[in-house]
Amino acid sequence: MTTQPVLGDWSIPNVETIHTTENRSYARFDVPGRSGSVYQDLNNQPIHVVITGSLYGEDVHNEFLETVREKFQQGEPVTFTANILNATELQYVVIETLKFRESGRRAGEMDFLLLLRESPPPPPPPNLLGDLDTGLLDQAQGLLDSATGALDMIDALGSVPDIGNPTEPLTQAANDVSSALSGIGDALAPLQSIFGTDDS
Repeated sequence: MTTQPVLGDWSIPNVETIHTTENRSYARFDVPGRSGSVYQDLNNQPIHVVITGSLYGEDVHNEFLETVREKFQQGEPVTFTANILNATELQYVVIETLKFRESGRRAGEMDFLLLLRESPPPPPPPNLLGDLDTGLLDQAQGLLDSATGALDMIDALGSVPDIGNPTEPLTQAANDVSSALSGIGDALAPLQSIFGTDDS
């Protein structure tokens, strides 16, 4: 083992063995009248990586356990590199299983096993708008801004006074004119008698 395997930013210490398992999924279709079957490729399954090793000393045990269990509890994909994974596309893994063993026959020694599974980060969320013309969105935003501006101007005018019913003052004025004109007939009565224009 030329380089130490690295999980995230942590170099895994005292590694003795690394095992990988790579499987490819196929769908099998039997062909009537022919020997053998046709297989449809369904791509690779996640790569499994098993790491074993031994630790010596209580301080080394505690540091190792705290670090690996913290990453295990987070449950998030982390980067992983190791020579055995050359020519693969594996970049991210999750820690699926932790195993530790202490023996009374070997004081101060602890064996460990880490089972890692390939787990690429999820793809970004889809663009729900697709190829929608962004110019339409700009126009819609412009209309919204215009409407908002008009509402702001109305608010700036303050309260508009209540002018009430405009026909009431006009009705009163018409009544006053009628009263004034009714007196003209009485004032013109003597003149009508002099000029003989009395219609009676």
